[in-house]
Amino acid sequence: MTPNDTIAMYAVRIAGHLDPRWLRWLEGQVTVQYTENATIIAGPLDQAALHGILSRIRDLGVELLSVEQVAPDAGLPDSPDV
Repeated sequence: MTPNDTIAMYAVRIAGHLDPRWLRWLEGQVTVQYTENATIIAGPLDQAALHGILSRIRDLGVELLSVEQVAPDAGLPDSPDV
């Protein structure tokens, strides 16, 4: 296994809310839509899967706010800083 094959937990924060039909692209990930008009997509990803999600976000024209590697037991933030 190379370092790029390593799976880690990531939290990707985007501006706005995704239409439910786009959420199917993110199967296996936790998505939380906040009332502050932001969404967090989180879950275990290897580098290829992370880049795939980032490409989908780019293709949708959604504003990317942050990408963080998080501890597996950290949980999601209560409220995003948008």
